[in-house]
Amino acid sequence: MKFLDQAKIYVRSGDGGDGVTAFRREKYIEFGGPDGGNGGRGGDIIFEAVPNLNTLIDFRYTQHFRARKGGNGAGSDRTGAAADAVVIQVPIGTQIMDDDRETLLADLDKAGMRITLCRGGDGGHGNAHFKTSTNRAPRRSDKGWPGEEHWIWLRLKLIADVGLVGLPNAGKSTFLSVVSAARPKIADYPFTTLHPQLGVVRLSMTEDFVIADIPGLIEGAHEGTGLGTRFLGHVERCAVLLHLIDGSAGDVVEAWRMIRHELAEYGGGLGDKPEIIVLNKADAMSPQQISGRKRALEKASGTPVMVISAVARQGVTEVLRALFRYVSEARAERAAETQQADDEA
Repeated sequence: MKFLDQAKIYVRSGDGGDGVTAFRREKYIEFGGPDGGNGGRGGDIIFEAVPNLNTLIDFRYTQHFRARKGGNGAGSDRTGAAADAVVIQVPIGTQIMDDDRETLLADLDKAGMRITLCRGGDGGHGNAHFKTSTNRAPRRSDKGWPGEEHWIWLRLKLIADVGLVGLPNAGKSTFLSVVSAARPKIADYPFTTLHPQLGVVRLSMTEDFVIADIPGLIEGAHEGTGLGTRFLGHVERCAVLLHLIDGSAGDVVEAWRMIRHELAEYGGGLGDKPEIIVLNKADAMSPQQISGRKRALEKASGTPVMVISAVARQGVTEVLRALFRYVSEARAERAAETQQADDEA
């Protein structure tokens, strides 16, 4: 299945049904009076977040969604049928943006969450609605109200607990394949990963979390260089960032600073997220190189640096445990916020 995280679509709710002008005509009833019914309500456009989708690829082939018009009224005070709503299913984490791509209309970040984006038009009144003591035979009936229409952008931001960032060829895909059942493409050239990958890490029967691996960043990515920062949105919701640095590449401090600069330029709160710095590819370095580069990184960042070899599975468990501590704290905070919101409601 192809991965698509942005799509532009057109949505339009249904118009309301028309009211009608009608009079009761029945044998032996000489003053039947008006009995034109009202029109039915037009169909709504509803978006629903479902857990079994992880891409917006379906919207590449279907880009127009229109709800049906409500039924027209009829004689004998019969109201037109209301049209069915059109329910558009999207992955969890989908944001609905206005056509300007800046105004956020909705953020569907929980399974089963629904939002009515376009309400169907109300049905028009039939002439029975306008009957009064002084106007006993009204011939007025109204058209149904028009529905709403929008061009909107859908943007998917994957729901993950940990975000993997780093330069191309830092070993991110290898790390993901070692700690989870994900099987991303792995090769010895840059930009092997062209779209985000998700993997589930299971530390025990009750301890698990989701890692998102995004394509590597290079200098000037916030200006569109390389694959740019388009995919950084997928790690905005993460509790912690895992910054992998290729220890065998040379100047590890410059590599760290460059990625930090790109995260800060992107915004979205990524520069303020907790970060675990990991020096990867220990199997390709001598003990002296490991010690010197680790000290240099710790001096530049002011935080402890962990050393692993993803391909040899050395030090991986310690990193996963450190990540899970951040994930557990974030989950506890979210649970407390949810409980507080429920209590206030």
